Amino acid sequence: MSLTNQRVVVIGGTSGIGLATAHAAAEAGAQVIIASSRQSSIDAALGELSADTTGHALDVLDTRAVQAFFDEVGEFDHLAYTAGESLRLMPVDGMDIDQARGFFQVRFFGALSTVSTAAEHIRPGGSITLTSGSARTRPGSGWSVASSLCGATTSLAGALAVELAPLRVNVVEPGIIRSPLWSGMSPEDQQAMYDQQAELLPAGRVGEVDDVAQAFLYSMTQSFMTGTSVPVDGGALLV
Repeated sequence: MSLTNQRVVVIGGTSGIGLATAHAAAEAGAQVIIASSRQSSIDAALGELSADTTGHALDVLDTRAVQAFFDEVGEFDHLAYTAGESLRLMPVDGMDIDQARGFFQVRFFGALSTVSTAAEHIRPGGSITLTSGSARTRPGSGWSVASSLCGATTSLAGALAVELAPLRVNVVEPGIIRSPLWSGMSPEDQQAMYDQQAELLPAGRVGEVDDVAQAFLYSMTQSFMTGTSVPVDGGALLV
């Protein structure tokens, strides 16, 4: 999968899946631009990415800042939206609705705002890839908010693929991935969850961020794919 002479913007490209996607795109020959909410995270990521990678601090909920960012970036080829804070299980009984609403801000409305501004800057033949999750179709107890968020994002990608055609829009749906997404849990609880899931999954292990990054590259380079959700879940839908 070659991205030689192409420019790739990764929103949320300083950790986890986003950082892995930035690495993979650079290795495929792309010139990568990363954006994240904290300058310190950008500086740390730039220290390990290729020398021609650039980074910008960006609040995706600030529409003027998003506009200014893409005006500065100019024309590019592919957008990967991976931004989002750590999710927590939220049982319906006693749910904090304000907190639940907050989970949609960066992951859904941030994505919508970013796409709304970025689309006009993407060159013909380019693409947009959003991030959803396998919880859309395989929610567990306490996953009502996360599952709804994933479903909304996958539906958004399909609608955007129709509205923005011929610009391609797809969505990657990771399953349980070993990543900073679970930083709200203790290391012991994280490992227990990974071990439990590994026993259940046909793949025999949980996913790694590099597994998901390869799906983002596939979405960028498969020029006849749009409006498609790409599961990277180790076979979770089968069990």
